[in-house]
Amino acid sequence: MAEAGAHPYAELTPDVVLGALAACGLQGDGRLMALASYENRVYQVGLDDGSRVVAKFYRPGRWSEAQIREEHAFAQELVAAEVPLVAPLELAGRTLHQHAGFAFSVSPWRGGRMPELDDFEVLEWLGRYIARLHLVGERHPFTARPSLDLQTFALEPRDWLLTHEAVAPEVRSAWREAVDAAIEQIAGGGGRTGAEGLFGLKDARSVRVHGDCHSGNVLWTPVDEAGGGPHFVDLDDARMGPAVQDLWMLLSGERRQRTLQLSALLDGYEQVRAFDRRELALIEPLRTLRLIHYSAWLARRWSDPTFPIHFPWFGSGDYWRGQVALLHEQLVALREPALMA
Repeated sequence: MAEAGAHPYAELTPDVVLGALAACGLQGDGRLMALASYENRVYQVGLDDGSRVVAKFYRPGRWSEAQIREEHAFAQELVAAEVPLVAPLELAGRTLHQHAGFAFSVSPWRGGRMPELDDFEVLEWLGRYIARLHLVGERHPFTARPSLDLQTFALEPRDWLLTHEAVAPEVRSAWREAVDAAIEQIAGGGGRTGAEGLFGLKDARSVRVHGDCHSGNVLWTPVDEAGGGPHFVDLDDARMGPAVQDLWMLLSGERRQRTLQLSALLDGYEQVRAFDRRELALIEPLRTLRLIHYSAWLARRWSDPTFPIHFPWFGSGDYWRGQVALLHEQLVALREPALMA
């Protein structure tokens, strides 16, 4: 259930981190703090001039150099369009660097807290900023980064988990049955989803999206005369996908609450960019794909020492029984009418 051999991050010591920054002309003052990140390793580093930067060391083997450069180019496009986003710094003429076998980037440190998603004014503000991100995202497609699709987020993860016997034996048949039923419903669900168009929506558009736009990847700073409000971080999961991918993860609670939240988001979004309301039918399919993909992500990363520490519940029979229950809930949700706003 894990990558073979010692994990590459075992070689990423504090000395390596500081040495990488020094190679870019940035001298650390000894202050080094690991930030919450599982896929990559991210550090807040104090510099000898009193400032702080954030160094991101990409997980070896996950993205190609071309794919990372597309992420950085997208970030720079967004900054040029005055979309509030923390983009990598250009040091010695480039944003992507190599040191001791690691690809890394350096960004300015920006503070903030998670946004209050029960505040409809905040949601409307977020909707406007997400729309601005998509206005840039629709200018041209990614060519190296992947798309959000059924193969990548459901079929391949399902097959990997079964081939590597990652699902608890006592639950494997029930999980396989539930996953297959969900995939079948998503792939052919009465014209709502499928192979034609964008998840079955004929003539629908796929744009460059943030890809992982949840509350932890949007930081909020106090609003005053100098500015403030939301700014985006972490384009690591940016890919081609439907615009609604950057909206649905900001919704929570019962259906009525999600409807109100969605209305606030779209009130802001449609002030800036037109939204294809047919994409609302994709919310539950996208939630289901993320559920399947998440289990495979945890299993693939289990040799990384930080994963057993932070996800000790993963892999047990109880975990997989819980996943079966969640998939059954999603089968019901997939048959329900789409949210309206």
